Amino acid sequence: MTDAHDTAADRSLRTTGGAPPDDGGSSATEAPIPLLEPREGIPPVIADQDALARAVAAFAAGTGPVAVDAERASGYRYGQRAYLVQLRREGAGTALIDPVACPDLSALGEALSGTEWVLHAATQDLPCLREIGMVPTRLFDTELAGRLAGFPRVGLGAMVENVLGFVLEKGHSAVDWSTRPLPEPWLRYAALDVELLVDLRDALEKELDRQGKLEWARQEFDAIASAPPPEPRKEPWRRTSGMHKVRRRRQMAVVRELWQTRDRIAQRRDVSPGKVLSDAAIVEAALALPANLHALAALNGFGQRVGRRQLEQWQAAVDRAKALGEDRLPQPGQPVTGPPPPRAWADKDPAAAARLSAARAGVAALAERLNMPPENLIAPDTVRRVCWEPPKPADARAVAAALTGYGARAWQVEQVTPVLVTALASGTDRGA
Repeated sequence: MTDAHDTAADRSLRTTGGAPPDDGGSSATEAPIPLLEPREGIPPVIADQDALARAVAAFAAGTGPVAVDAERASGYRYGQRAYLVQLRREGAGTALIDPVACPDLSALGEALSGTEWVLHAATQDLPCLREIGMVPTRLFDTELAGRLAGFPRVGLGAMVENVLGFVLEKGHSAVDWSTRPLPEPWLRYAALDVELLVDLRDALEKELDRQGKLEWARQEFDAIASAPPPEPRKEPWRRTSGMHKVRRRRQMAVVRELWQTRDRIAQRRDVSPGKVLSDAAIVEAALALPANLHALAALNGFGQRVGRRQLEQWQAAVDRAKALGEDRLPQPGQPVTGPPPPRAWADKDPAAAARLSAARAGVAALAERLNMPPENLIAPDTVRRVCWEPPKPADARAVAAALTGYGARAWQVEQVTPVLVTALASGTDRGA
């Protein structure tokens, strides 16, 4: 065990670096300690069924919460699958599992059923964990806990340093985790990511309890754990970076055709779509509507590094879009299921715009008093929906029911309802 780990048990919640002050308003001044090695060393990567079975048994026999993390190859590979899974639990130590060699971790997930999983930014890792059979029934999200507790910096490294007083090496966060074999420095980084996650959880639980927010956090964690998988995004090509420049429907059709062609190629090659063709190049071609290969090759993103065969497939996509009948061209904008963009409210409904302005100001003031980001106090979309079509009468009971219907948790309803009732009344008066 390193000196850093010897010190860990004696450290109380730190306030260095802008963390919430303690009751006395003091702050720790000791220098943070670099965390250089996992306490039991770097464990071997589990890459076969026998080793996986031993790990399942060890973690099932462990005690207390289990720290869980996953590494993806964003920007390198197609999709968001996990390429390494890290776990740590008292009595079981740390495990590094290769989900490429062991793609079904449902036995591990079942062994940990009912155990609290500790993750940092849980919503980022849960989709890829779900794909390999790991779904928590209970969780503690240290990033979300940090937001609710009022920490200005909630990245894992910042939280470990500010709360526990240790420095994590973060140099390998954006590497290609699909690399095999994984280099030892990467494995050390991965093991350290779960080394102090349970310690961080314990310290944050105490801080949330001190602030009277622990029950709020538990409701948030329960909502994450019980949330169904998100629906596939409709018309994902509309999220192409730079899409705001594309105004005409024919040009939008070119974006759609190039995006879909790129996506098929990227999926077949198992590479990030951006490595096949950049968003900037797609938008460039849509705006130019090139008539032939020569014109296409002159555009940014289609130059010397693009071979003739590739140019032909991109030009074919452009030509398909140009040949579409008017009735098959995409419509401008996405179908709107909720209120219009707030910038349009003043013209469409001045009273609603006044309500929204009052509500935003009230929510911001309450969030400041509670020392948390406004978006964690209540989802901005929920505020917009209530202000666009307020319940009638807009009293506390009706507003609370509306918030609940939009998915707000009980603590949010309790805190925000009085603010919105006041805002709806004053906003309507000003907009009349």
